Amino acid sequence: QEIPVGNGGKKDITMQDDSELMDEVVVIGYGTQRKGDVTSAISSVKSESFVKGAVTDAGQLIQGKVAGLNISLPSGDPTGNTQIMLRGISSLKGGTSPLVLVDGVPGSLNTVAPEDVESIDVLKDGSATAIYGTRGTNGVIIITTKQSRKEMAPTIDYNGYVSVSNILNRPDFMDADDLRQKWNEGYTFNGANLKDFGANTDWLGELTRTAVSHSHNLSLRGGSKNTNYTASINYTNRQGTFIKTDFEAINGRMDITHSMYDNKLTANVSTFVSQHTMPRSWNTYAYRQALIHNPTEPVKDENGDWFERDLYFYDNPVSYIRETIGEMKRKNIRFNGSLTFRPIESLTLKAMYARRSTTSTDGYYQTKKHVSTTKSGRNGYAYRYDSDFDNNLIELTANFQKAFGKHNVSVLIGYNYEDNTNSNLSMSNYDFPTDAYSYNKMEAGMALKRGEASMTSYKNSDKLIGLFTRVSYNFNDRYLLMASLRHEGSSKFGKDHKWGNFPGISLGWRINRENFMKNVNWMDNLKLRVGYGVTGINVADPYTSLSSLNYNGAFLYNGTWVKALETIRNNNADLRWEKKHEFNVGLDWDVLGGRLGGTVDYYIRRTKDALWDYEVPVPPYMYPTMLANASEMENKGLEILIRATPIQTEKFTWNTNVSYSTNSNKVVALSSEKFSMDQDYFYTGYTGEPIQTTTHIVQVGKPIGTFYGLKSVDITDDGLWLVENKKGEHVLAEETDATDWQVLGNGIPKHYLNWNNTFNFFNFDLSINMRGAFGFQILNYQRMYYENAKPEIQYNRLNSAFDKVYGKTQLKDDQRYVSYYVEDGDYWKIDNVTLGYTFKLSKQHIIKNLRIYASVLNLATITGYKGMDPEVPLSSNTYGLLDAGTDNRDKYPTNRTYTFGVNLTF
Repeated sequence: QEIPVGNGGKKDITMQDDSELMDEVVVIGYGTQRKGDVTSAISSVKSESFVKGAVTDAGQLIQGKVAGLNISLPSGDPTGNTQIMLRGISSLKGGTSPLVLVDGVPGSLNTVAPEDVESIDVLKDGSATAIYGTRGTNGVIIITTKQSRKEMAPTIDYNGYVSVSNILNRPDFMDADDLRQKWNEGYTFNGANLKDFGANTDWLGELTRTAVSHSHNLSLRGGSKNTNYTASINYTNRQGTFIKTDFEAINGRMDITHSMYDNKLTANVSTFVSQHTMPRSWNTYAYRQALIHNPTEPVKDENGDWFERDLYFYDNPVSYIRETIGEMKRKNIRFNGSLTFRPIESLTLKAMYARRSTTSTDGYYQTKKHVSTTKSGRNGYAYRYDSDFDNNLIELTANFQKAFGKHNVSVLIGYNYEDNTNSNLSMSNYDFPTDAYSYNKMEAGMALKRGEASMTSYKNSDKLIGLFTRVSYNFNDRYLLMASLRHEGSSKFGKDHKWGNFPGISLGWRINRENFMKNVNWMDNLKLRVGYGVTGINVADPYTSLSSLNYNGAFLYNGTWVKALETIRNNNADLRWEKKHEFNVGLDWDVLGGRLGGTVDYYIRRTKDALWDYEVPVPPYMYPTMLANASEMENKGLEILIRATPIQTEKFTWNTNVSYSTNSNKVVALSSEKFSMDQDYFYTGYTGEPIQTTTHIVQVGKPIGTFYGLKSVDITDDGLWLVENKKGEHVLAEETDATDWQVLGNGIPKHYLNWNNTFNFFNFDLSINMRGAFGFQILNYQRMYYENAKPEIQYNRLNSAFDKVYGKTQLKDDQRYVSYYVEDGDYWKIDNVTLGYTFKLSKQHIIKNLRIYASVLNLATITGYKGMDPEVPLSSNTYGLLDAGTDNRDKYPTNRTYTFGVNLTF
């Protein structure tokens, strides 16, 4: 039985199978399917299994719940979002973000309130995601929001919480007493920064606080025989542990469904509006300055002015934040409407239109007391950025479903049209007559009149069209088939490759339904699945395939200065999407009446025509590099999920599930006949100042995320690094070059393990979520920069800088990138613990349900890593996953959060 879902909504369903477990409905691409009929790798998580407490976005609800899906929140920044990676890396440039659909409409994890989510389905393999074409390579996350039911009495739900957060681990830098103790012990610091100015300043303490956050969600649901309605409003205020880092969100949602003509015609209208506001005063540079600042310096001088010193890259972090005024405001509006027509019982026709609009205003102003004025003479600096994004989506589908004896057939055909338009305007100016204007009167800065202000703007658009079909076949509830094909066109690619085909096919065999299994009464389900699918990866820039020109500089022509145009991108008519080919084989099993079950999946992914920037000759080309399809990647992995109910009595129930996944990847090729590199590798990643070197290598035959540098083996009596050169000799680090570099580890975990437990005892409920990552390394930037006792270093450092290296002596070499700072990153986290109590209330009571709970996030971490948190970002803003495993020195620290909440139903 396959039941179409209008707008991804919740429906009343009468199951026909004898197995309740197999009749569970799973959301798939453009429809739903019985769990027993699913032949692809799809995971479904219902609201009762979500992570509890103060979650950041909808993605965190299923953190650790889906095998192969790694969701991390490696920062305590309240404006940050979860990072997601499903089944490893498939592209050098394409990122890892999956397609997110909210009630069937493309969206994002932070545009829906977590309290409004009913279920989340994850489409993992190529056979399931091929129907989404170029948007499906990194998987598809389908979010279904809470909906009302027919003839449902009006119901009001309130969910609210208050949370308290503190930095999980503070880096152990010298305070004023430590520094003075070192002076008393005879240490000398030649750097001009480390003099005694008489104060005792906790610079990090000046910037941090105990953060108090709160969230409130109010929803109304109800329905009559023909009309259902849902409305909700959410307000969230998250305070950061650093000053001037806050996040405020207001979300509103309304959904109305009306059935007519004996339910043959159904109309649905849904709207969503949100406004997210966050300060723009914060800068990670200030955090770095707080770490390295001399703790004997005061925050302000005797005149009450900010204490500043005219030194390179050395600024008062408190004034840097306090003297910056700024705000980012993002408004989202989404509207979608659909008509569903069922002329006969077996045929469903649906038309949907959706529009999304996002308007952002981002601006900040550095006052006349800001360091940009006191050191650089800007006399007030303002920056403003305004942007608009509009998306239009049209979907037309026809679904035919019919049973013929032992045969059950479902045929879907559809059309998809999508267009996107982006525009922005940014400007900066300085030398303002007053601070009162902030960034709201940009023309007031005198730099504009001198021709020293700046202004940029752009507008671009792209279109995507898809024609798709899917056939599902079930014979005797035993042999299963699903095949799909998407023919898709994108305006982003070269004129010779605008269109592509993306097929998918999967087979299933319900072995337990065979006659030879009829006496195996304890086996409830045993299903073998095999699937293959092709998906693509679209490019971000809509004009990537076209030659581009830009104004740069000017030349004198006939006595007049004329702006010069230069080529900044070559035309590439052959540019096409990357294609990922994926094979998946899986086994689903359930025994003992559903008390024990699980899934096993093995997959192989091969990405062909992967994109990279290649050097090309000038002439005949007009620009020295070109984005081209010439690389190839492979990754493969194993996923295991085991779920069980070890104890189930009238008073006590224990549900548990364990998931394990492993993934390995390698670069198969970096060149083609037309585009090639001088070598079969390139360096990537960057340490920043003052070390200024790369950190990783991308090489044929090696995995992405490979650390590459000098292998440290010892230290001299003078505190200088001894490293291993290419001959295996131990030499001074300063005597080496790039030919002596070698593999130092890899920043992408090979293994992930999750263990989730739920206990119910009378009216109490307890959930414990644990997860870990193993088999990877982390480059500890703070140790690399600040764990060094060399007297010439001009700023504060970690207390561990004075420990003996290799048990011999203190390090007094130049700051260098060596293997000593590449640490094992294995960790195991008790990630979320929630204890709740549900009160027993009479049916006549106005309050139908009352539950209170307390939870803690980031309760404990078991690790040998010396940094603040071994869960580092999956990717960087500059290099993506190519420099995975870097724990940057100024990353916003992770928090431990305590939450107290209530769930009410009226």
